[in-house]
Amino acid sequence: MIKRIFDLHFHQLNNYPKADALTAKINGEWVPTSTQSFIEQAEDIASALLEKGLQPGDKVALISNNRPEWHIIDLGILMAGMINVPIYPTITSEDYQYIMNDAECKLCFVADDELFQKVKEVEANIPTLGGVYSIDKLSGADHWIDFKASGKEKNRGRIKEIMDSVKEEDLATLIYTSGTTGRPKGVMLSHKNLVSNSLSSRKRLPVDNNSKSLSFLPLCHVYERMVSYMYIYVGTSIYFAESLDTIGDNLREVKPEVFTAVPRLLEKVYDKIVAKGQELTGIKRALFFWALSLGQEYDVKGKSGFYKWKLGIANKIIFSKWREALGGNCKAVASGAAALQPRLARVFLAAQIPVMEGYGLTETSPVIAVNCEENDGVRIGTVGRPLDDVEVRIAADGEIEVKGPNVMMGYYKNEEATKEVFTEDGWFKTGDLGEMVEGEYLKITGRKKETFKTSGGKYIAPQIIENKMKESSFIEQIMVIGEGEKHPAAIIQPAFDFIKEWCKRKGIEYTTDSEMVKEQRIFDRIFKDVESFNEGFAQYEKVKKIILAGSVWGIDTGEMTPTMKVKRRVIMERYAAEIEACYRP
Repeated sequence: MIKRIFDLHFHQLNNYPKADALTAKINGEWVPTSTQSFIEQAEDIASALLEKGLQPGDKVALISNNRPEWHIIDLGILMAGMINVPIYPTITSEDYQYIMNDAECKLCFVADDELFQKVKEVEANIPTLGGVYSIDKLSGADHWIDFKASGKEKNRGRIKEIMDSVKEEDLATLIYTSGTTGRPKGVMLSHKNLVSNSLSSRKRLPVDNNSKSLSFLPLCHVYERMVSYMYIYVGTSIYFAESLDTIGDNLREVKPEVFTAVPRLLEKVYDKIVAKGQELTGIKRALFFWALSLGQEYDVKGKSGFYKWKLGIANKIIFSKWREALGGNCKAVASGAAALQPRLARVFLAAQIPVMEGYGLTETSPVIAVNCEENDGVRIGTVGRPLDDVEVRIAADGEIEVKGPNVMMGYYKNEEATKEVFTEDGWFKTGDLGEMVEGEYLKITGRKKETFKTSGGKYIAPQIIENKMKESSFIEQIMVIGEGEKHPAAIIQPAFDFIKEWCKRKGIEYTTDSEMVKEQRIFDRIFKDVESFNEGFAQYEKVKKIILAGSVWGIDTGEMTPTMKVKRRVIMERYAAEIEACYRP
């Protein structure tokens, strides 16, 4: 029976031993790690942790980009009965200090010199930390290979005893949620939480032991991690993208059947495709935009035979090139972490690129519901049917509540916060608003805490408006505001790369992004799109004024969480003067 996370790995070894279980590009060559080597190296890590004096139940921090070593160290920690505390590489050293102190981490593994230096800055302030090991070879840093070697061929009997004693209800990992406000909370996920979600999600993704996946969403986030555990269980080979900048090249090289994505990435892919289409002339341009408009009419519930005939032509002459750009083998793109615009879902599905939108939270390990091509399982604009072992109900106020083996154990050392997110009868409160479509497909309609009331007493769900407005190629990020005001307004971070190309075509000159947003023609063009999208909303929901941000919102600059959600409080503070001028000029 598969009950603990490491059972998934041994399932692969016993059923689908792979030559390329994990594969990374090193010095321009794809270098594979076999299932056998993966598990043997993890046993050495487990043994080295015991040699170092750590005990089952101790916490070990892991701060790294996606690479084979992440999984090897993760498996080693779990085989030793210890708790993996994965941390986002992009957050500050102060956050590292807070998380490692809160979790009482005994050791820390880091990927590279930048992360090593960030940890070294605060190491003296983390009294429980007994060592920092680097994955890259660095001067002045203890290397993970030497650490691993210290456990080679030792403690094998002890490791087996520990593994046998681990129960599915035991804590496996502490994942600190990025949070749009306040200090991060440690989400306690058990072996059962992650294993149940891996096995249930497996039924929704068309992968097997002959498939390849490309991994690039952060493994420290529960989404990519759970999906990777599912790949390991199924025997799907995991290839690691070199970086976000090389995804296009890596997709063409690896030719994966599956990969995960966030909507922002799919939006960027789409915008690049459209920008290339804009450069075409004559009949090629006309055919491109004909195919695009056909794609935007797509509906899973069927169209006329004539429409299908036209779509068949579009797929042969236009959309086939899109599929080639993703490697040509794509059977599924699992989209999560934020809402996917229905317009994008229509176009990609029409182009035979099966984008499967799902929904979940760190606290639910993470998947609650996901679209699936089988059994009439796709409804555009929804997140699909809930997983088979997950129950969903909609509370009287519209909040989505969940029950199932994937729901977290609670927040670490924070009983008060844990109590707040559970109902009296034991359902987890997601904080999201939703409804059931056709009685079985879950649709997200907003975020409970982000809903605000105008001075006219009307409730506004900003997420719905924001998601619609982001269909504009000119808008990268948007935050709708208006709490207590007479109408909504929006703070917009323009899509600077797209606008630069547009400015070239229009002969508009500028030197900096902040200068660009002061150009009246750019302001007017963005506001034109806003007014166009306003047509679909009630009078009280229409965005009447906009504020343009003069720089990119980022994780490092504090406006975005590591999962690329806008930090509303930070934006409100940062643009306080502009907001005041917007409502009280």
